[in-house]
Amino acid sequence: MLNMSEGYYNFKKNDDICGDVCAQHGSHVASSMSRLRCILRGLDFKTCIFFIVVIPVSIFCVYLHGQKISYFLRPLWESPPKPFHEIPHYYHENVSMESLCRLHGWGIRESPRRVYDAVLFNNEVDMLTIRWKEMQPYVTQYVLLESNSTFTGLIKPLIFASNRENFKFVESRLTYGVVGGRFKKGENPFYEEAYQRVNLDQLLRLAGIEEDDLLIMSDVDEIPSAHTINLLRWCDEIPQILHLQLRNYLYSFEFFLDNNSWRASVHRYQTGKTHYAHYRQADVLLSDAGWHCSFCFRRISELIFKMKAYSHNDRVRFAHYLNPERIQDVICEGADLFDMIPEEYTFKEIIGKLGPIPHSYSAVHLPSYLLNNAEKYKFLLPGNCRRESG
Repeated sequence: MLNMSEGYYNFKKNDDICGDVCAQHGSHVASSMSRLRCILRGLDFKTCIFFIVVIPVSIFCVYLHGQKISYFLRPLWESPPKPFHEIPHYYHENVSMESLCRLHGWGIRESPRRVYDAVLFNNEVDMLTIRWKEMQPYVTQYVLLESNSTFTGLIKPLIFASNRENFKFVESRLTYGVVGGRFKKGENPFYEEAYQRVNLDQLLRLAGIEEDDLLIMSDVDEIPSAHTINLLRWCDEIPQILHLQLRNYLYSFEFFLDNNSWRASVHRYQTGKTHYAHYRQADVLLSDAGWHCSFCFRRISELIFKMKAYSHNDRVRFAHYLNPERIQDVICEGADLFDMIPEEYTFKEIIGKLGPIPHSYSAVHLPSYLLNNAEKYKFLLPGNCRRESG
């Protein structure tokens, strides 16, 4: 018993000595080193590995993939928006306009409404051409506003102005305006975007828009189909504000994503009440009303410019995202330029959309001008994912 007691005593004595060393007075550096040695002596090997390896690696992984984690967990902290009331869309080229209006529950007008198509322009020359050619028979006035600033405050050349010769087919019906950017560093890009949309309101009034004219509010790459616009200009009693469901494509019409594009809208203009916007403004949605082709550019340089210029430029988290070779590979794979998790509201939808977009080889029901000029715009058609480098 005596030996055991002595052993126990010696063990405790060693611990006390460590405590005494940590308590000794001396230089601040020596005292700190002594305390550190005492703390490390009390840690086992697994705990050391945890602090030295596991925690730093975890922090680095969160830095790399924190955005993915946040988007994947979105269903836990955000509920889906209120669903739209979706209006069935009827169309066939051999059905009369009176019958089409009646199928939608609307009457027929004695004469069609005037139509104004208004857009903010960045650098989407090809998509603008396809858009305006698609709607050309039915648009009264094209209204385009261009700024010398991107939404993110970068200096931007007036790209439309330098390409205006290519749009002579609308010159007699074009109201073009230029607005100077504010170039406020560090500001949320959506403020600059809102500023430009307010200026577009003023340009619309200069273009002569009047009560009950149809106003199309959508980005350049959100293209309503010609027969949709013709239907809405001829039918009476259509909703005051009607969102358009567009087929959602990425990079080209080879990568069909879903039917969830809804931001495009058509308004029966009300003086003093209608203001140009790009968010949800009503609860009614007209089904299958056109196409949304996002990041559908001819050249890699145009994609890079868009990635740095648009309101979500914060998604360019790492410099290598802008590497031209990487961007080319991403396009041909149908993967995500920003390496993001799908922006959905349920785990089922998120998991269902993980991975590259499947290739589609259907070129049915696309804008007619695109198909009539397939060689010129082959980069937008299935089987042509390679982009020009310049």
